Amino acid sequence: MTTSLLEPDAAHAPPATTAASHEAAALRRAARLEALLGDPHDPANPHGIAALCAADSRGEPPAATEELLTGTGLATEFVPAEFGGRLTRADLLAKVLRPVFRRDLALGFGFGITSLFATAAVWAAGSAQQRERTAQLLLGGGRASIVHHELAHANAILRDELVATPQPGGGLTLDGRKDVIMNASRAGAYVVYARTAPERGPRSHSVLLLDPGELPAGGVRRLPRIATPGMRGGLFSGLEFTHCPVPDDALVGRPGEGVALALRTFQVNRCLIPGVAVAAADTVLRSAVHAASTGRTGPVARRWHKPLAGVFADILACDSMATVALRALSLLPQCADILAAAVKYVVPDLLRESLEELATVLGAHGYEHGSPQYGSLDKLMRDLPVAGLGHAGTAACHAVIVPQLRSLAEHSWFRAEEPPHELFRSGAALPVLDYRLLGVAGGEDFLSASLIGSARRLAGTRGVGGEMALLGELAEGFVNELRALRARCAALPTDRASLADPAVVVLSDRYAVLQAAAAVLGVWEGQDGSDPFLAEPAWALLALSRLAARLGMAAPELPASCLQQVLDELVRRYRSGLSCDLDGNGLSQ
Repeated sequence: MTTSLLEPDAAHAPPATTAASHEAAALRRAARLEALLGDPHDPANPHGIAALCAADSRGEPPAATEELLTGTGLATEFVPAEFGGRLTRADLLAKVLRPVFRRDLALGFGFGITSLFATAAVWAAGSAQQRERTAQLLLGGGRASIVHHELAHANAILRDELVATPQPGGGLTLDGRKDVIMNASRAGAYVVYARTAPERGPRSHSVLLLDPGELPAGGVRRLPRIATPGMRGGLFSGLEFTHCPVPDDALVGRPGEGVALALRTFQVNRCLIPGVAVAAADTVLRSAVHAASTGRTGPVARRWHKPLAGVFADILACDSMATVALRALSLLPQCADILAAAVKYVVPDLLRESLEELATVLGAHGYEHGSPQYGSLDKLMRDLPVAGLGHAGTAACHAVIVPQLRSLAEHSWFRAEEPPHELFRSGAALPVLDYRLLGVAGGEDFLSASLIGSARRLAGTRGVGGEMALLGELAEGFVNELRALRARCAALPTDRASLADPAVVVLSDRYAVLQAAAAVLGVWEGQDGSDPFLAEPAWALLALSRLAARLGMAAPELPASCLQQVLDELVRRYRSGLSCDLDGNGLSQ
């Protein structure tokens, strides 16, 4: 019998009711799940890397681990607390899920995170009955699958779409075929973004909530599982609808509201995926430290100092950006969309480059596919592009950012107010995530305002020398980049055709890196001293210097002590069994 994630004396207790108790309870559940999953590098562990890689190579889900997760009641994390679940804030959800993703990205997607993505439209705009039925499905251990509409630059997941046609007597008929849908073969609900108008535009699609058990046998056909380059564990299959009748009460929200709901609710997906992918990269980094230190009586060889310390700094930068974005969904829900789009493609890009850097440290170990100690590199490099929806996912994020650049340059940059300090402070009280409050194109860029504020506060350190002075110099350099970006974006043409120009897309890329730099500075400034390493400037300095290099900025040369301090902390965490993210949590080993 599997142990519940809830404390034994609280299995039937109501959800925590205060912000502090929400966070404390989430951290306890994360620690409990970490302990239940056991040492990921133990070859005898049925939930370890070797077992998960073996299931992946067989093209089937890891049954033993999915059974454990079901028994722990992990699916309750995907249901908002007001509907009987444990979901209070997106940043706390990421903390609870990281033990799963630390072992296998595909496991986290296949077990249930896609249920959260699918049901987001229901929490945002569903009827009371739809919300109740959806909550009961997930609370009972069931799954929901999302059937995407077709996007430009579509890959297999986003290619093709379903068409819903109104019928004279009421209701709709659904037609079309989608060959690649995660968990289609075992979902208890389909959330379909169906075309309901032939023309392109903001009201072209509607959202339908379907119960597979209530659909007529001849109206829908389940297609066989298919193999994919990444996440090969038998997760993907398809559906084909042929004149399938759909009742009127299947409509979620209003007719034609599908695109608007996608823009609003996909913000959570875009922030959460990077937030949990950090944990998967953490595992590879720890494997690289193992490879670099095993068999040595002295310190890590000097040739590995730069890649190991640099990737550690990158992971902290990625975690900073993802955490700030996740917290903004609760604190600033009306204007978090542009940050959500930026984090969705900056963090996976940084992590992909980090994996390539770690591959040089691992050397031949990187080819030990499926091994308990080193098998995570190969698998994550295959799975990460699928998690981010590849080029199509990046293009969708560009489509959010690019149209707003001119408006931001004219009305927000160097004018907006800084966000509340709680955005950057771990343990600060935040409102509960409410999908109904999420907005789009809010017009305020709070993170760029934070960047300007950080640089202003650091300006006085530039004459005193040392790491603080270098940090102030870098911060001012990023502000100058924002100033140059403002000049270029203010001159952008207003017609939509010009926004597809690759030169304009490059501007959005540069802007997204500035958002990452702002997050690093904000998180560093928000430290309360409880973690001495994070309170020191070394990690932020190294992370910012690497971001500056991506922009081609002239960054100051860092002292050797900065790199050494970051490397020493990495080795300490590795030997102490602590995670390499901002939390530095204890790990099973």
